[in-house]
Amino acid sequence: MKAHTANLLNALTLILMSAWGYLASETPSITAFIPAVFGVILLACNGGVKKENKVVAHIAVVATLVALLGLGMALKGVIGRGADPMAMFRVGAMIVTSIIAMVAFIKSFRDARIAREAGNK
Repeated sequence: MKAHTANLLNALTLILMSAWGYLASETPSITAFIPAVFGVILLACNGGVKKENKVVAHIAVVATLVALLGLGMALKGVIGRGADPMAMFRVGAMIVTSIIAMVAFIKSFRDARIAREAGNK
């Protein structure tokens, strides 16, 4: 999967799952939209990632990593509260797409480095 496709998938998942979590909650909290903020940032970066802009791609990687770390904490909270299975599904889906995006970014950076080194020889 290309990095920009994985980034788009991750951004949309973060936005949609956090909105679903907020709307499905009996006691909604504005903090449910924290992943959506990262999703919007990633969505804004998607054009630059597609054009292989190094700075934008690195911003997207950092945002994805920070979101992934935060989602790890959210998963601990969901498990600790014994929350409903749908909450675990939402957090799990966001974690899975974030991992997929990280793998795609790393592969993209690696491929670019190999291509750059092949061009220098």
